[in-house]
Amino acid sequence: MNNTISQTEELISTLSNSLPNPIPFVKILLCPPFVNILKAREISFGYPFHIGAQNCHTDHHGAFTGEVSAKMLKSVGCEYVIVGHSERRAYFNEDDSFINKKIKVILETAMTPILCIGESLEQRRNGSTNDILKRQLEGCFEGIPSDDIKQIVIAYEPIWAIGTGISATIQEVRETHLWIREHLINSYNEFIGSNVSILYGGSLNEKNAMDILALPNVDGGLIGGASLNADSFLTIIDAAHKIQGDKKDNPSFYVLHNNK
Repeated sequence: MNNTISQTEELISTLSNSLPNPIPFVKILLCPPFVNILKAREISFGYPFHIGAQNCHTDHHGAFTGEVSAKMLKSVGCEYVIVGHSERRAYFNEDDSFINKKIKVILETAMTPILCIGESLEQRRNGSTNDILKRQLEGCFEGIPSDDIKQIVIAYEPIWAIGTGISATIQEVRETHLWIREHLINSYNEFIGSNVSILYGGSLNEKNAMDILALPNVDGGLIGGASLNADSFLTIIDAAHKIQGDKKDNPSFYVLHNNK
């Protein structure tokens, strides 16, 4: 919940003026607050940006005052929707079953869900990280056909590293992303598990981007606070561009979602 329309316009204009078009290997996704989406779509036209939203409701329409549906987001040019963010889980009591319904309506609307999963510091310390992630993945993917799973982007965001300036260690990111990859392969098949994009989203910034994004099974970043500063975000994009060309053909995702 950051940036007015004019601030969003200024930020995207700065990015647009500083980036080549196209940017090989890198996909840049901007997810501003709802009221800024249409303006973001308008001013980014012709530039290498994709537009998404930070959330949506579980129903396509109805008497849900104050909510925004997937169809509404699709109608203003959104291609992606973030669901399951730790703040939505913590502050608005969204559980895996509720998030599962959101994923289904996003897929029905021909958009790409970005599913956030992650553990608390206590869960990390007591060694239950993988159990928590397994429960979240299985609950959020319940009833979703295998062919649709590969369309979903996963963002691993250790809750204790969000907005704190503390990032998981390189080894922690490496091990956790490998576990997620292997879980997907074992739960579905090699093709699906290998083709799901897995992002890292815990205080990824211009200082640690090169080290984290270069890791195996890290396909990009879900950028929070660092995305609100054009110079920081540009540095992260540049790091992605340098790494990704040599890493593999699957494009990275770099998400500006303006809520840190």
